[in-house]
Amino acid sequence: MTDGEDTDDKPLTLPTHELHGHGLRLRRWDPESDADVEAWLRGCLDPEFQRWNTPLKPMGDFDGVREALRARFREDMTGSGASFRITDAATGEILGHVGINDINPAVRLAHIGYWVLPESRGRRVATRALTLAARFALTDLGLNRLELNHAVGHHVSCRVAEGCGFRYEGTRRGAMFEAGRSDAFRDAHLHARIAGDAEPAVERGGGGRPSSP
Repeated sequence: MTDGEDTDDKPLTLPTHELHGHGLRLRRWDPESDADVEAWLRGCLDPEFQRWNTPLKPMGDFDGVREALRARFREDMTGSGASFRITDAATGEILGHVGINDINPAVRLAHIGYWVLPESRGRRVATRALTLAARFALTDLGLNRLELNHAVGHHVSCRVAEGCGFRYEGTRRGAMFEAGRSDAFRDAHLHARIAGDAEPAVERGGGGRPSSP
């Protein structure tokens, strides 16, 4: 344990800010909630998630996930990130995650990413959540530019990005780890929205193909 991290075993108090809209409720992840930890772990162990994402630090148990969520909490508190648990506004069902990362207030730039639990796909969850989080970042946080990266070949994520107004800007060579590896790299597509871009209309939706976020 390093200096400044000796509070990891103490309960944390979550900020109260929430986002609402498009049939969703976005709330900060609670590292002290077993339900939140279990949902995050299931998301990270989902084969479809692992196909397109390789975390810097693998998380395979409750302790590892709780540590990761506590780190995200600290980022929220310092203003360098904002991680949201996506839930159904009516039922409270946990649907997935959307996070604003690497916030740089000096140049008003950040990155955004998302994932959806397997049973929640086909309901336009990612599209609705990304719309809410992008609006928050480009208005409440005062950012000018939001960047979104996904592995080349991840066509579903590409459609979500473009449907939420994130324009395709090019291919970043060797920008992401290959699936399940930290010694090999693959290309990524770069999408971005700036504050002056119009926000596309997003319907709540429902049904659709099971493979769609």
